[in-house]
Amino acid sequence: MPETRLFPFLLAALLVLFSLSTMQVSQSENGATGDFWVSKTSMPLHSGGIVGVNGKIYAIAGSGDYANVSYVNNAVLEYDPALDAWTAKQPMPAKRSRFAVAACQNRIYVIGGPDGMNQVYDPVTDTWENKTSMPTPREQLEANVVNGKIYLIGGRTGGQYTTVALNEVYDSVTDSWTTQTPMPYPVVQYASAVVDDKIYIMGGQDEFSSPMNLDLVQIYDTESDTWNLGTPMPAIVWQAAAGATSGEIAPKRIYVIGGLPDKSVDGTDTNQIYNTENDSWTTGASMPTARFQLHVAVVDDKIYAMDGLPYFNFEGIGSKENEQYTPIGYKTIPQQSPTPEPHSDPFPTTLVTIASVATIAVVGVVLLVYFKKRKH
Repeated sequence: MPETRLFPFLLAALLVLFSLSTMQVSQSENGATGDFWVSKTSMPLHSGGIVGVNGKIYAIAGSGDYANVSYVNNAVLEYDPALDAWTAKQPMPAKRSRFAVAACQNRIYVIGGPDGMNQVYDPVTDTWENKTSMPTPREQLEANVVNGKIYLIGGRTGGQYTTVALNEVYDSVTDSWTTQTPMPYPVVQYASAVVDDKIYIMGGQDEFSSPMNLDLVQIYDTESDTWNLGTPMPAIVWQAAAGATSGEIAPKRIYVIGGLPDKSVDGTDTNQIYNTENDSWTTGASMPTARFQLHVAVVDDKIYAMDGLPYFNFEGIGSKENEQYTPIGYKTIPQQSPTPEPHSDPFPTTLVTIASVATIAVVGVVLLVYFKKRKH
């Protein structure tokens, strides 16, 4: 091919390669990805609850027998997501089960159960301390933290038909309890999370209603001490778990993971996503291991689903899986300033580097060929 015709062809090829390289760099810098699960190191023991503190996750094993899954020696286990490793910590002093767990001011509070006991664990000193017990001992409920106060809502005081709508609040600074407005529908074994000082209670079982298993979203405003209802869940689940992302690395959402579907004895793998800003629901990638009575913790806007039961059984067969979910819209490179909505499916940094090096190499070869042809 004559050099006068070869040069435009080569120049066009160079422009295409350069465009691809710059496009990849742009997508990598502003990219976001997510909506996938990764299996991590399984839990050594079953737990009564988990919670995230200072980048670590703590599993409180408790003791006794709950839903046919035995806990062992009141064990406390620390999980380091960075190392994907578990470490044993100081066990809980008292034998307990069916409690709620919450992180408040970098300490872990284990509250409730049949005795209503309130104990706090300090991860820094690896020590335990007794605090004022809850006024109304309850079980099968969650603990939610807003502005240094721990809210214990609903739950059972005993066996069947003892579900209450109580809303008791523990002040960690004064070590005292107060009572706030009860919830509209008394439920047990619900999923809950906190977003912008509001407590969202999803699903659960109300044994005084028909049907008993609810799809309701009960929203408690801690500032005004009032309740209202949100858009119901797309799929009814109870004994599910929930976690909220902050909006810093992943969009601000509540994820309701797993649970027991209505009129079913088998756990589900559903991942229902609630947007608190517009009161709407979507769905995400299904959890690899279907289960209920599981626990969820959020670290750096990634969700860790641990423990649980795959189905109702009487053999003590439980699930110790530890599965990590990266939410939809998770930013691969956190931005320092507000940016437009990130692109999806970004090119990895390594691919960008390869593309850039390849472009430079091709430019060099083409120029070398071109100038050699001019000499001839």
